[in-house]
Amino acid sequence: MTKLTGQAAIVQDLERQISELERQTGSSVAQEEIKRLQEQIESLRQTGPSPQNKDAWTRVLLARHPQRPYTLDYIQMLFTDFTELHGDRRFGDDQAMVAGFARFEGRAVMVAGHQKGRDTKQKLARNFGMTNPEGYRKALRLMSLASKFGLPIITFVDTPGAYPGIGAEERGQAEAIAYNLKEIPKLQVPIIPVIHGEGGSGGALAIAVGDHVLMLENAVYSVIAPESCSSILWRDWEHKQEASRILKLTADDLYGFRIIDEIVPEPPGGAHADPEAAAGFLRAAIKKGLSDLLPLSLEELHRRRFDRLRSLATFVSEG
Repeated sequence: MTKLTGQAAIVQDLERQISELERQTGSSVAQEEIKRLQEQIESLRQTGPSPQNKDAWTRVLLARHPQRPYTLDYIQMLFTDFTELHGDRRFGDDQAMVAGFARFEGRAVMVAGHQKGRDTKQKLARNFGMTNPEGYRKALRLMSLASKFGLPIITFVDTPGAYPGIGAEERGQAEAIAYNLKEIPKLQVPIIPVIHGEGGSGGALAIAVGDHVLMLENAVYSVIAPESCSSILWRDWEHKQEASRILKLTADDLYGFRIIDEIVPEPPGGAHADPEAAAGFLRAAIKKGLSDLLPLSLEELHRRRFDRLRSLATFVSEG
């Protein structure tokens, strides 16, 4: 039997995952994941996103590429001595959020980020990268501990959004996100969020508050997924490309709006084409961000942080 390689192997693996998801669960979240996988297959069969044609929808496809590095991949490539910690001390541990302490360029830091799964088993275990409230509480617990010991915080954002299930709502999903947004700005150490895949709505924002927000060139960051936006505005998914354009979700758009502070380049073809090179670009950006923030006094750090937050969504009318 001929062994498939490259793109054909990716398509075959995605088709296998779709079949397994159809057999194992009938939840609405799984159904949405099946649709997303089908979109990935369609884009790959059309020779994949072209690096030369980086419209908004192409960026979405690149951000969701099945071989794109995930948070644990970047942790392995960028940090040493990573020690993962678990649990929110209130309900349980959420595998869609990984968090712990590590060393970056020899300096002790705290790291937290969303984690997706590669195969069907991992996708189910990681809940498709969608965090429950205990995940956000775990992240804040460790961020607060890092602040207590003066350790810089680096977060990695890559989620379609917070988990919308009944259990998550019963355990206070909205409150957990809102509490993070209230408490993270008070922390007394530099915070560098990295949006490296999908930055989906409040699920992303809950760990994306910081002093210097980095965003990879082909990542996306939006209040809603293009498919969901299309469903609301046009009652179907067929206008997802138009929705991607009007949502202004690319790194270039968000840098222009001053939502993010720096665009981190990716190797030709995207981060999945050369993960080590992508990690190299990101390492340089994080290193520079820390070197700029660490010398600041606590008063100056907080002043800059609050000035940055207050400047968001500022509109000036002419005439």
